[in-house]
Amino acid sequence: MDLTFSAEDLAFRDEVRTWLRANVPAEPLPSLETETGFAAHRQWEKTLHAAGFSVVSWPVEFGGRDVSLVQWLLFEEEYYAAGAPGRVGQNGIFLLAPTLFEHGTAEQRERFLPRMASGEDVWAQAWSEPEAGSDLAGIRSRARRVPGGWRLSGQKTWSSRAAFADWAFGLFRSDPDAERHRGLTYFLFPLDAAGVTVRPIGRIDGKPAFAEIFLNDVFVPDSDVLGEVGEGWRVAMSTTGSERGLSLRSPGRFLAAAQRLVESWNGAAQLQDRVVDAWIGASAYRLATFETVTKVLAGSPVGPESSMNKVFWSELDIALHEAAMDLLGPDAELTAGSPAAPDGGAWPDGYLFALAGPIYAGTNEIQRNVIAERVLGLPREPR
Repeated sequence: MDLTFSAEDLAFRDEVRTWLRANVPAEPLPSLETETGFAAHRQWEKTLHAAGFSVVSWPVEFGGRDVSLVQWLLFEEEYYAAGAPGRVGQNGIFLLAPTLFEHGTAEQRERFLPRMASGEDVWAQAWSEPEAGSDLAGIRSRARRVPGGWRLSGQKTWSSRAAFADWAFGLFRSDPDAERHRGLTYFLFPLDAAGVTVRPIGRIDGKPAFAEIFLNDVFVPDSDVLGEVGEGWRVAMSTTGSERGLSLRSPGRFLAAAQRLVESWNGAAQLQDRVVDAWIGASAYRLATFETVTKVLAGSPVGPESSMNKVFWSELDIALHEAAMDLLGPDAELTAGSPAAPDGGAWPDGYLFALAGPIYAGTNEIQRNVIAERVLGLPREPR
């Protein structure tokens, strides 16, 4: 692992820092989990895109700047340190896009990536199902072959931002007689297609963007199959690996939150160790991410070890925010818009989001199974 930054790296970081200081909204945008906030954050995506900061690591032809992974990490650290708005395009930009680059056709990349980068298309995940949860091999939604394409039927749930998004991506069982991990195909489909019904799910904070998706004989052309038919599991591992493991955005998020926690510390001796542990955890995760980048640059894939990252950052996020809530007392529960809210009301939103960490991106129970079976080589759990 090399933590020496080049002159080019440092110049890029300075450019990013200067632009963010001049352009980050002075007041927080409304929550992107609401209709108004979703629209405001989509406009922010357009602002980033116009400045060349929407997808900095992508090739120029798709709207990026083709910077290195190290520079991408530096960008994300500056982004979170500046308190910039959340990325409503996150599902597409950080999860689907790497899969499109690896498995998509040239036509798919040309059709989807530029609109994703500019915020014209916002994507939702369509992974989880009511009786399968995070166990992707257990999904039951079906894909039936028809002339020119497929008919999709079934139900997806816990779909982030699906209530307002434009497109979704997910796995469907295209061969019901195949084994659990076989006979799956990866599809892309518009959420306004005939036969699609999106129904919001009530969240703990009352925000309505979380949703379940019902598909009733929805036609999808062959051109919207991602990867080979029947190879959906292998294609999906690219997406989940990006979500659980590399997650280049995450170190910046945790570092920024840990720094705010340190700055909030009031000398309370009984909380000192928890504040220090949070800062050390965020810093350790940053170093682990640089190590991952070093391996990727050397040609190594992001393998099942990404599950260890997922368990670590999701538990770190909760511990960090619980320390803040205990440190700040009742004021920590004040939300954005309250003059007395510490850090503009960032803590309660962050805490509620952290609580979902062990569940989304594949539950931590599933990740521990992956670690046991695929990293440590222990016997498979009886199923």
